[in-house]
Amino acid sequence: MKDHPIISAPSADIFSSTFLLGNVGAPFVIGLAVGYFTKKMLRTALFLAGAAIVLLFVAEYYGIVEMTDEKLQHAASAATEAAKYSGGFLVERLSGITSKTVSAVAGFFVGFKLG
Repeated sequence: MKDHPIISAPSADIFSSTFLLGNVGAPFVIGLAVGYFTKKMLRTALFLAGAAIVLLFVAEYYGIVEMTDEKLQHAASAATEAAKYSGGFLVERLSGITSKTVSAVAGFFVGFKLG
């Protein structure tokens, strides 16, 4: 009996560097960059929001503006809803990069953790 070598198609080799870089590596790096950027921007936005609130407190102390707790809580809940929508949009968009969405979304969460 002759031994016939099994020839596999190059596209079926899931451990090749071409397949892994295109389907796992690149989406992961894209997700990593987006997650890192998102975390940095969230920190910057929270810093600026905190500074604005402190300025409002100072302005209220000197009688320049009048602010109630209800107005402040309403503004905070509106900002929270906007952040939730933005985060959900980014994860949804990253999920559409490849059919193997796990790598892009995992990259996003790793980047968010690192940021």
